[in-house]
Amino acid sequence: MKDNWFLIRDVDELDSPALTVHKDRIQYNIDTMIGMVKDPLRLRPHVKTYKIPEIVNMQIRAGIRKFKCATIAEAEMLALTGAQDVLLAYPLVGPRLNRFFQLIPKYPDTKFSVMIDHESGARSVAEKAVNSFVPVNVYLDINNGNNRTGISPDHAFVLFKKCFELKGINPLGLHVYDGHIRENDPEIRKRKCDLDFQKVKNLGLFIRQKLDFEPVIVAGGSPTFPIHSRREKIECSPGTSLLWDAGYSENFPDIPFQTAAVVITRVVSQPAPRIFCLDLGHKSIASENPLNNRIRFLNKVGLEPVNHSEEHLVIKSEKEDYLEVGEVLYGIPYHICPTAALYDEVAVIRNNLIVHTWKIMARSRKITI
Repeated sequence: MKDNWFLIRDVDELDSPALTVHKDRIQYNIDTMIGMVKDPLRLRPHVKTYKIPEIVNMQIRAGIRKFKCATIAEAEMLALTGAQDVLLAYPLVGPRLNRFFQLIPKYPDTKFSVMIDHESGARSVAEKAVNSFVPVNVYLDINNGNNRTGISPDHAFVLFKKCFELKGINPLGLHVYDGHIRENDPEIRKRKCDLDFQKVKNLGLFIRQKLDFEPVIVAGGSPTFPIHSRREKIECSPGTSLLWDAGYSENFPDIPFQTAAVVITRVVSQPAPRIFCLDLGHKSIASENPLNNRIRFLNKVGLEPVNHSEEHLVIKSEKEDYLEVGEVLYGIPYHICPTAALYDEVAVIRNNLIVHTWKIMARSRKITI
């Protein structure tokens, strides 16, 4: 069933809508990721796509020791799974700061670090660290064009130097997420990535010269991962690479990962000729993209989405009587990250059979802290 890898022989046991993951394909993606960097210790994958302890364990068994996350729950999930090194790559504001300082003493076997991009944030972390008698490792978040978080590399040295002067925090290096670089042509993408990353390289060199300190550099996301993987002494942090999705497959065909997550949906009604309704609403598939870029069906062609609401996806077929009520459709999410966050669990598939159920533990905003 190689060409029909997505089919599930015991799918009748699976209620819909459901999210499934194909374990062998996840393992292939892990092996491919490691092969691209040569050394698993150069990887710091982001866990925000799947939030599942078992997938973290698969990477740990492959030699990956460092991870990146966006929430306190994801950080705790990583610590519970036995991750040695966790970077919380999201600004610590409000109660999140206090929650982070509860993580460190509770999970002493995990080395935690945080990201800062402003002096006020650095001072807040430093003050809390001193008062809690808990020193904190920090990375400076660099904005090299994404304009989401971070400080311009032109102004970053002053802040990095300030981190050495503040008690309670221990600066480790630089973090840069270049999510703005999404060119389909790999050569154009590389030129853009290299140009924007040069600012980060220059900053690292300046830090070495002025402070006699070698900063760790954590760089990239999934689209730029192949480019950063060829640099020396750079930690790479792809995220979507573990499950991949239709959007990345179509936009970046040069990147050799396999789609590993499939949504299962069923036809629940045929309200008019060539019109069918599926049980795949906004609550079951990421819906931030245009209607025609939410799912790619694998076992049927010529299906056009025409309406989408909370519990329903209405599609139009090119053919009469093409589908039957109760029929199962398999689809690759166009954007897997927010899709996975809609489910409590995934069905794990091997050899076209359901073999496990894995909880999406860090889908919750809180585990214990």
